[in-house]
Amino acid sequence: MKTPTRPPARRIFDPHIHMTSRTTDDYAAMYEAGVRALVEPSFWLGQPRTSPATFFDYFDSLLGWEPYRAAQYGIAHHCTLALNPKEANDPRCAPVLDELPRYLIKDGVVAVGEVGYDSMTPAEDTALAAQLQLALDHELPALVHTPHRDKAAGLARTLDVLRESGLPPERVVLDHLNETTVGAAADSGCWLGFSIYPDTKMDPDRMVRILRVHGTERVLVNSAADWGHSDPLKTSHVADAMLAAGFDEDDVDQVLWRNPVAFYGQSGRLTLDVAPPGEREQQLFQGNSILRGGE
Repeated sequence: MKTPTRPPARRIFDPHIHMTSRTTDDYAAMYEAGVRALVEPSFWLGQPRTSPATFFDYFDSLLGWEPYRAAQYGIAHHCTLALNPKEANDPRCAPVLDELPRYLIKDGVVAVGEVGYDSMTPAEDTALAAQLQLALDHELPALVHTPHRDKAAGLARTLDVLRESGLPPERVVLDHLNETTVGAAADSGCWLGFSIYPDTKMDPDRMVRILRVHGTERVLVNSAADWGHSDPLKTSHVADAMLAAGFDEDDVDQVLWRNPVAFYGQSGRLTLDVAPPGEREQQLFQGNSILRGGE
């Protein structure tokens, strides 16, 4: 390990978090912990959508209201857009694929995602292949969701489709990896994504053990915090665990800032300069503030 140095002010970029499901208190706590930027992938909201129009309202919120809300707390917000794997199985949602191109040209969109597999069905095959082609067409990275069940088989099938797509591996992050899938993912040349999520995914100590074996390059660590039992400060907890294990602040900065900037920077759309809370001129979004009744 490197010799520890005087720690600079910590900066964190959470590359996968679902802030639509979180409160303004979460934004405040994240800023206090060092989070200055994030990417919010479009995902399944828990209750099935029943028409494409509900996706479009959701996409609009990820491009409008949510970046506004994040900025009030000094955090730069970007998003990825896609028809998610779970809802790709509902034929009522399939027309979303035809409308995605008009959203993928928006400035705040830094990747196509989440795409990938949930149950590894033919409908998911079709949606994944189509959206990888959209990533190629729009010269965007792809955020690929590896399935939560039967992960090794799911990753193998994902890698087959990626090879067929022609999308360069350096423009792909394979997310939700763990000890059973990291080796094959690393061999693919893709970026490696790990979700630090209570009970069902990775934890900080397991993440540190993987970093010891595989190093800090091409690794993205996220909280994946959403409407479930999750914690938007898990990225900060990984930073603490890394330092306790002998990594230094430069290692932490690489994993939790420079790596996500490098990956999503391939979109050419990252905007990371946001005024700190209290130094920002009061603004409204379509006539509304986050104060709910205040000036």
